[in-house]
Amino acid sequence: MEMTGGEALARQLVNEGVTRLFGVPGVQLDFAVDGLAKVADQLTFHNTRHEQAASYMADGYARTTGDAGVCMVVPGPGLLNAMAGLSTAYACSSPVLCIAGQIPSSMIGRGLGMLHEVRDQTTTFGTVTKWTGSAMRAEDVPRLVHEAFQVLRSGRPQPVGIEIPPDVLSAVADVDLIGTSAVGTPAVPDPALIAKAGALLRGAARPVLYAGGGVLAGGAWAELAELAEALGAPVVMSQNGRGAVDERHPLALTSLGGREVLPEADVVLAVGTRFLMTIGRPVGTSGKLIMLNADAGDLGAPRVAELDILGDARLGLAALRAELPEATREPWARLDGIRDDCRKQIAEIEPQASYVRALRAALPEDGILVNELTQVGYLSQIAFPVYGPRTYVWPGYQGTLGYGFATALGAKAASPDRPVLCVTGDGGFGWNMQELATARKYGIGLVTVVFDDGAFGNVKRTQKQRFEGRVHGTELSNPDFVKLAEAFGVTGVRAETPQALEGVVRESLAAGEPALVHAPVGEMDGAWHLIHDFLAGPRR
Repeated sequence: MEMTGGEALARQLVNEGVTRLFGVPGVQLDFAVDGLAKVADQLTFHNTRHEQAASYMADGYARTTGDAGVCMVVPGPGLLNAMAGLSTAYACSSPVLCIAGQIPSSMIGRGLGMLHEVRDQTTTFGTVTKWTGSAMRAEDVPRLVHEAFQVLRSGRPQPVGIEIPPDVLSAVADVDLIGTSAVGTPAVPDPALIAKAGALLRGAARPVLYAGGGVLAGGAWAELAELAEALGAPVVMSQNGRGAVDERHPLALTSLGGREVLPEADVVLAVGTRFLMTIGRPVGTSGKLIMLNADAGDLGAPRVAELDILGDARLGLAALRAELPEATREPWARLDGIRDDCRKQIAEIEPQASYVRALRAALPEDGILVNELTQVGYLSQIAFPVYGPRTYVWPGYQGTLGYGFATALGAKAASPDRPVLCVTGDGGFGWNMQELATARKYGIGLVTVVFDDGAFGNVKRTQKQRFEGRVHGTELSNPDFVKLAEAFGVTGVRAETPQALEGVVRESLAAGEPALVHAPVGEMDGAWHLIHDFLAGPRR
């Protein structure tokens, strides 16, 4: 078929199963956007107000569905803006495709000051993707898109990027489209290593399973639960692994409960996780460590493991279950007590604990929480009960302040019939508050709670503690958030107590319309001693 490179891009995206794309148009993408217009009945283009929001929305779409999230941005500043979202997706093993424009192909690398030119864009792009590719002819565009999806659907899910110059997008050529790329064959763990790991687990008196985001990325939650039940082993979930086991399951523990069981474990199986704290030190345990990961880069030092097993989480967990007797063991006797102790410690952190309880009460069981870096959000890392896979979103080791609102928009766009709740602060919300326009334009019924303490609260508290009470550069001047929402045509409401918040959030979720809830709060004490193991005091 004769078509432009832009049409080839759009039609191949449809062939790959893409139904939504988030992006910002621009001159280098004119023919790409025109191509999207010609397939608008099959692929919806959500234009955002900032490229950062486009990449965050693609990440939210990907992490809550397991399908590829796609964004498109102009070169240079457009791509640089989008890289915050791509870095978060990279840290959280999220399958995002970023399509970036380029300067004209004959000008690349010449440093002539073309519009949006940056030096060596491809190398820059590669810092937040696991693969990048370019097309220099219109007829090569379908192959490029197809290859990108093959990489996306193989190995560890992380972002990939493609670049297409404007002259390639506008060129007309005879183009052959390609069928949908196949899902890659998952890495099969070495049977000899599985047998050794099975022997260790069979002989363990106090085994513990530690689940990371790779369990969710690999769709391995059923296999995880089956293995845990066979072993009677508690499952400690990392931040990105939350939801791998329903938190009401008698074997489920957050990282706070993990502090009690990991030091007592004689064998720890860590699955789909880097098994590192944010200071680069391995998670503390004195037991023999078995690492199972689909990425060789997340095996070996600085961890000291008895066994490093390269392989898919789902296949590895199923193979380990086959190594065990059919009879299941009794769980650790102390697990109920450990959970009770965790609840008592959390209850001491007020008013955050009351707000977290209110949010959980208001959000239906199948609802999705996108948790931002704010005082209530920090405690939610360990205090907000998560009931199912892909219902809790966190920015991983990137800790990208401001990611939450736009990421939650992507999650809601992906699942318009499911309740989605975003918890953010006045500081983080400022990064993408302009996307209230996107919520209104596309009727994205996200409910966002902005906890407003008039500051970058965490940094302000740290300043006071470290620098003799001096505060500098952390206090904020905020708008009237209710009026701000209303100015964008979004419902705005204020809730000044946890009880009021519960009712307002429940009503807003039921309404199914975009809503912003302003929750004014004062300064709060931190919960870091409960969240970060390396800051903890003596164990109780």
